[in-house]
Amino acid sequence: MKKALIIGAAGFVGSYLIDHIQKNCVWSIVVTKMPQEIIKKQGIEICDLNILDKEAVAALLDEMRPDYIFHLAAQSSVAVSWKNPGLTVDVNIKGSLNVLDAVRALDYRPRVLLIGSGEEYGHVHPDEIPVNEDNVLRPGNIYAATKACQNMIGKIYAQAYGMDVMMVRAFNHVGPNQTPVFVVADFCRQAAEIEKGLRESVIRVGNLSAKRDFSDVRDVVRAYTMLMEQGAAGESYNVGSGHAVAIQDILDMILNYSKAKIEVEVDQSRLRPVDVPVIEADISKLCECTGWKREISLEQTIKETLDYWRKELT
Repeated sequence: MKKALIIGAAGFVGSYLIDHIQKNCVWSIVVTKMPQEIIKKQGIEICDLNILDKEAVAALLDEMRPDYIFHLAAQSSVAVSWKNPGLTVDVNIKGSLNVLDAVRALDYRPRVLLIGSGEEYGHVHPDEIPVNEDNVLRPGNIYAATKACQNMIGKIYAQAYGMDVMMVRAFNHVGPNQTPVFVVADFCRQAAEIEKGLRESVIRVGNLSAKRDFSDVRDVVRAYTMLMEQGAAGESYNVGSGHAVAIQDILDMILNYSKAKIEVEVDQSRLRPVDVPVIEADISKLCECTGWKREISLEQTIKETLDYWRKELT
């Protein structure tokens, strides 16, 4: 039986990846988390790990000897990256290097999937939409810059050391249980709070004109496992829907599904120092490699995310 190691499994994506593997893959599962984090899953082995502790990372890999390594551990918020660039660099670059160096020291070659972001493309020109994996990277924020660096390092390690490393550029993925640091969860939580009478009937928003490529997290983790089995070493793959949607349209869906009358107000604190107008993925490489197709509509995801917050606030 193959063994999958999920590094940084306590977050939003990790929970869904565990569920998907348990339901669809004949793999044993080892996961890591930070000591203060909690993972409530059955049938898996759970280990505490700080990826900034290089010796601890090496010791864990040497002990567990996984066949597949999903590297999810990251500081993944653009907003937080503006406030704390140093932490973002440490976790996203130094942490990834610690994982790659630990893999390089092993006496066998596990497959590694490094999770990057569609934000890496940054300031995409209008004639470059949808953006493919060979496009020039022009990161527009600190988070994106760190993920672009991770991608470049992963490719170098694959080529220079013969390591079985693949890179993903995941575009915006959303769904129930996502932290409200992210826009869809934030709007859904605000709408649910208004329905419950917990706040005034106003949703506070940032830039609504930006267009992003949104996918359901369950479709995203399915792509990850398919790439782990079928992807090529040293290659990068976009994971997204292939269709950009304006944040305004997301908000309109939520307002339409809400049971309350809600007004919208721009909050200056939610506006980012730099924002990229349009990010949309060319997903042909992923589809041709794995046969992956989107299965869950954005409308369904938003309905389920709003219902999640309604239940959380009861």
